[in-house]
Amino acid sequence: MTAPTTGKQLQSRVTSAGALELWLADVAVPAPEAGEIVVRIEATPINPSDLGLLLGPADPASFRLDGDKTVGDVSPARLASMGARMDQAMPVGNEGAGTVVAAGAGAEDMIGRTVSLIGGAMYAEYRTVRARDAVPVPAGATAADGASVFVNPLTALGMTETMRMEGHTALVHTAAASNLGQMLNKICLADGIALVNIVRSDDQAAILRDLGATHIVDSSKDGFEEALVDALADTGATLAFDAIGGGELAGRILVAMEAAANRKADGYSRYGSTTHKQVYIYGRLDMRPTTIGAGVGMAWGVGGWLLTPFLGRIGGEGIARLRQRVSDELTTTFASHYTATISLADMLKPDVITAYARRATGEKYLVDPSKR
Repeated sequence: MTAPTTGKQLQSRVTSAGALELWLADVAVPAPEAGEIVVRIEATPINPSDLGLLLGPADPASFRLDGDKTVGDVSPARLASMGARMDQAMPVGNEGAGTVVAAGAGAEDMIGRTVSLIGGAMYAEYRTVRARDAVPVPAGATAADGASVFVNPLTALGMTETMRMEGHTALVHTAAASNLGQMLNKICLADGIALVNIVRSDDQAAILRDLGATHIVDSSKDGFEEALVDALADTGATLAFDAIGGGELAGRILVAMEAAANRKADGYSRYGSTTHKQVYIYGRLDMRPTTIGAGVGMAWGVGGWLLTPFLGRIGGEGIARLRQRVSDELTTTFASHYTATISLADMLKPDVITAYARRATGEKYLVDPSKR
């Protein structure tokens, strides 16, 4: 294979004039040094974690074509928080997969192999990375199969690992019918972990029911609180991972956990249950402030949870163990499902931006940079 010298790369920039610009830049593809490989990217997902850098604080409905760029509006209030990235062209895309087309000394045996990789700037035709940072895709699997092996699978596994590390025995998950939520259900079913799934529609509940989920509660229905308390009392779940973030849902979960704990209390305490209840916010589908109301007792916590710091906690051996499980179950437990496959150029179309910016449960877009 011939090593490329240039390729297209999607870049995002917030300007001091109050705009967010997206465009495809021609960038140099560094020749691989010893221990490095050049990968032709053939599949890379649009994860919620990508959207913060890709679209930043811009209003998704405001994007329009402007010459060779797509431009969106950033409000003055949101612009004030963008000082660290102002007027800088930034590449986007956390993870992807593709074919190794060139290699430096010591990595020649990887040429022609399909690999998964993480490290940013994946919305591009080519990426030069260290060979040790690429994970070969199992035989019979495609680049599309291997495109999402890091963020969602390791996050789902990280939730169950965090549960064990912090002494909890069961979990609660919101936006539970997402690709990540479906993976988490499969993990919990296989590992014998009780999981309470919070959804927002009958269709989402049906997706999880078909997977074998037993505890599903719909936050849009009357009687949600009572159903949630029943599920928490049954499972003993005292740890929740919340993808919604804003609004009252995190607080409602804590109140329900307190009510479930009090069902088993020996007597009344004005300070509430001594059982610690924890909600980790790992996404921001709702950008409003998080509201915690009364009724949560005194033994509770709300915090943020991110994959990278978690991986730092478990170290190299822990990471290798989780990656091996993902590799072993790539097309089963950790299979991702995509709404559509789009090109780099499609990512700049205002109507397509509106679609993937919705971050709707069950909708996930795959980008194929080789697609024309």
